[in-house]
Formats: sequence, structure tokens, C-alpha cells
Amino acid sequence: MRLLFVSHSLPPAGEEFSNVGGMQRVALDLHEALGSRDDVEYRAFVLRSTWRAIHWRVWPFALAAIVFLPKLTRREDTDIVLFSSVITAALALPLKNRFDRSRVKLATIAHGLDVTKDIDMYQRQVPKVFEQMDLVLPVSQATGEACLDRGLARNKMRVVPNGIRLDRFSAPESRRAMRRELSEARQDPGSPLPNSAMLLCSVGRQVKRKGIAWFIDQVMPRMPDDVHYWVAGEPGPDTENIRAAISARGLDGRVRLLGKIPEEDLMRLYRGADLFVMPNIPVPGDMEGFGVVMLEAGACGLPTVASRLEGIQDVIAEGRNGYFAEAGDAEAFAAAIMAYYRKPEGLMLASRRALMYTAETFGWEVTAERYVEALRGLVG
Repeated sequence: MRLLFVSHSLPPAGEEFSNVGGMQRVALDLHEALGSRDDVEYRAFVLRSTWRAIHWRVWPFALAAIVFLPKLTRREDTDIVLFSSVITAALALPLKNRFDRSRVKLATIAHGLDVTKDIDMYQRQVPKVFEQMDLVLPVSQATGEACLDRGLARNKMRVVPNGIRLDRFSAPESRRAMRRELSEARQDPGSPLPNSAMLLCSVGRQVKRKGIAWFIDQVMPRMPDDVHYWVAGEPGPDTENIRAAISARGLDGRVRLLGKIPEEDLMRLYRGADLFVMPNIPVPGDMEGFGVVMLEAGACGLPTVASRLEGIQDVIAEGRNGYFAEAGDAEAFAAAIMAYYRKPEGLMLASRRALMYTAETFGWEVTAERYVEALRGLVG
């Protein structure tokens, strides 16, 4: 199978985490996984850019793609062009008459927000992109339903869950040691976290759908005083609401906003916390297509308490790598967390289950095979 991978969202070489969110992590890891396979003749046409520069560099990349992709597919005798997202796949619209469609098949991954982005002009283009595709690969059932709602033919759809590079993650020997290392690395001026404290964490850009402000306002006041909550991720449109919730509930000593932190500190956070929290709330036009951060947590032996919502449901297997609570149900979230309060043996068993399930189900070797199998169906 001769495959050409097209992506506008890869980080610069040697700076793997300079622009990485869920979509970007999948593009990078899939690029590396497909490039290492013996059964795929692999080529890539990608933009490598930091997050700050991508917004102006994407336009020259798009123009170059329009000029060179048809020539590249002819020269390499390409079977399939795989786009890394529906946003990237929009290139198929100006190129629709320039590929030999009797020979070259087009496919795209669909992540969630790249399908549901709430902009009228963009939404008018999404069905047109789907018309050009021979195969669409949503990362979750919820994302697949969003694609179908926008006109994708069901026989063109194949759900392939995201994967995780297991060699980047590992469970800690001591969670307390990881907490100390994180505090030292952050030069935290506050009082150190007590050894007996229960530490919850979340990771993600501070947008409303992540439910961080809701969790602080509605769930944290139900927790004992030695339950702490640390949040890593870029500030965003919901940051002021998050800060207001912390202040209103008098939680300055128990809730910390770490901001965007280096990869090594992120690993310390995953490996130092007791539970990962994914308290998403529904926001029209801004769905959670999957949630790669839950895989990262699981690969560090960190179980998740998550909202039973959207693509999150394709990540969590109840009792194996985490537990569900209904979105917006503060009592259910509190009960799921308190089930492990001051129960170190239970947390240890949950950690081992999360680590094993994540490795068996979402390792990139398994995920890459799923992609290759789905794509091979296009060419026979």
C-alpha cells in the first residue's frame, strides 16, 4: 500500500511538544508509527510548526499542497492520501479535479472539534469535504455521529480510537516523590502538599467544555480539606471563571492552576496524582471528540473519573481504567472520588488496572494496525 500522509499540525523536529494538543499528538504519533512499518510505502507532506507560528505558516503550506500534491501522487504512484484532520482535508476541495480518482483514494481522520466547529462558513464546507472522501476515520463513536449528522454516508465511516506512545510514559515508584519533584521544579512558594493529601488533577486548555470551573464550584466544596486539585494547561476563555470559582469557594490553598508546564513536569503531575478528573460539561458546537490526556494518565497508572459524555465514552471502560459520573452531577463525581479517599490499596489496584488496560487497548502498535487495516480496505 502506497500511502501519502498530509498534515498541517506537526511540531518542529526535536520539539515534539511545542504545539501538541490531542489532534496534534495523534498526527505526530501516527506519522511516526506508519513510517516505521514494512508493509506501507510511506510518504508525508507535512507542515512542521510551533503553535504560535502555525496560524500564518498554514497559508503558504496550503498553497504548496495545492500545487504539489497532485504531482506527488503521480510520481509516487500513490494509492491513498490520508489527511490528519477534517481541517487539513479541506485541501481536497480545491484539489477535487486534480487527482486521478480512479486510482487515488482520499481518507481523513475526524477528531471532534474539526467536525463541529461552530462557524457557519466552516460548517457549510464540512459536508463538501465528506463528499470528496472515500473513507472517514472518526476517533470515537460520538465524533462519528457528528459526521453522520453532517451528511457523511455511513458506508464511508470506520471508527478508529486514538492511541498512545507507551514508551513516553511509565508508572511511578513513589507518587509522593513525584509530588515533591513537581513542587521543586515549579519553585512553588506555597506550603508543600501534605503526604497524606489526596491529589486530583486535570490537564487541558481552560475552555468551558472541560468543566474545570464547574468542578471547582460544585464538587471541590464537597471534598474533605485534604483533597487537593491541580490543573495544568494553557489559559483560555474560561480562565477568569475558574479563578472566580476558586475565590468564591475559598479554595486558594487547595486548587492550583499550574498553567502550561514542560513535558517533564506534566509527567510528574500524572505520576504524582491519585486520580485524573475529566469533568466535562456539554457545550453546543464544542464537543470532546476523544480525550488523549486520559490515555496519557492511564499510561502513567492514573485512573480517571470522567463525565459520561461524547467521545470520553470511547476511552473509559468502567472499572478498568476509570469510572463515570453523569455530566453535571456533583454528587456522583464526589462519590466516585470518595470511594478511594484514604484507601491506598484500592488506589494501587485501580492504578494497575488502568496501566494494563491502556497498554493493551490503546498502544500505538495496536492503533496503527487498525488504521492500516481500514485503509487497506480501500485498495483491496
